[in-house]
Amino acid sequence: MTDKLAVQMFTVREHTKTAKDLAETMRRIREMGYTAVQMSAIGCMNGEAPEVDAAMARKMLDDHGLKCIATHRPWPNLLTDIESEIAFHHTLGCDFAAIGGIGSEVPETLQRYRDFLAEAAPVIEKLKAAGMRFAHHNHSHEFFRPEVGGDCPEDVLINEGGPDLFLELDLYWIEHAGYNCARILERCHGRVPVIHIKDKEVVEGKNETRMAPIGEGNLDWDGIIAACEAAGVRWYAVEQDQCFRDPFDCLRASYDFLRTKGL
Repeated sequence: MTDKLAVQMFTVREHTKTAKDLAETMRRIREMGYTAVQMSAIGCMNGEAPEVDAAMARKMLDDHGLKCIATHRPWPNLLTDIESEIAFHHTLGCDFAAIGGIGSEVPETLQRYRDFLAEAAPVIEKLKAAGMRFAHHNHSHEFFRPEVGGDCPEDVLINEGGPDLFLELDLYWIEHAGYNCARILERCHGRVPVIHIKDKEVVEGKNETRMAPIGEGNLDWDGIIAACEAAGVRWYAVEQDQCFRDPFDCLRASYDFLRTKGL
């Protein structure tokens, strides 16, 4: 069976603030059975003089039998210091750089996303020349339709981004926005090597939903996994932004469930 399950480290961000904590977190992740991680929101790697640099992080990964299959990087860094970003990723042994979105502070317009595609083109070209891929990660706001019945910003990314713009689809947020993630995946064949997954449960006694470990909510995982496989997904990165019990327990529950589904 091919290893396909990764942890998006944002899930355990409160446990990566020091080098000691990061190493212990990696140990626990590997002990569960995961073989890969996405490096994101790691406190001890942030700032101008981080306690853990890329070389030290790579050693930790190697020591614990983990592979870095993706990152989330600040978009300004990729725009203004691409060579340093390439070196950072090469040191980590990672060929997939993603951004967590272009922000939702200003009104969503289709032109804003077309401008982003133009701005991203030289970044994508330089990353590709260095043997790397670039991806955009969605939340729900990219599915807002500025005009009733018209396209949403994610349509611009899918339809106009071209084959070298990869899409790190977060399936929870797609469903949260009222879309069927399987239908979105069908439109992104070959452009979704890494995706984010979590479940969505109804809160007992309340008319509201929240994030949950995979298998403990109401998403159609048989249908979703089939759509992912058809679309060419290589890595399923478990990312539970909010955990309502111990995050390591949530990660273990998600892993155990996904293994029963053949992943």
